[in-house]
Amino acid sequence: VQLQASGGGLVQAGGSLRLSCAASGFILSAAPMGWYRQAPGEEREFVARIASSGEANYVDSVKGRFTISRDIRKKMLYLQMADLKPEDTAVYYCKGNSRGSDYWGQGTQVTVSS
Repeated sequence: VQLQASGGGLVQAGGSLRLSCAASGFILSAAPMGWYRQAPGEEREFVARIASSGEANYVDSVKGRFTISRDIRKKMLYLQMADLKPEDTAVYYCKGNSRGSDYWGQGTQVTVSS
């Protein structure tokens, strides 16, 4: 199993980005998947999660701005980010669970300028 995140970049405050995570070897209909982020000097924090049922939940700071989704057939996980703020600047990681084990992607940098 492998996770590969992409889609990060530099964007102005108020802008949008869509992160993608290719989840090879995962069965997304059975695997809880999520996005986490780590800002410089900070610990990695939870951002969003989508359960195997499709139910999504978010950290309060991104509710109403970020949307997690998946394409089960393509084995892809997405994070649509809108109204980005400088405090969203971080390396974003996708995380997946397969057969009881957690796996992490390599991270993609998101930088939001003010």
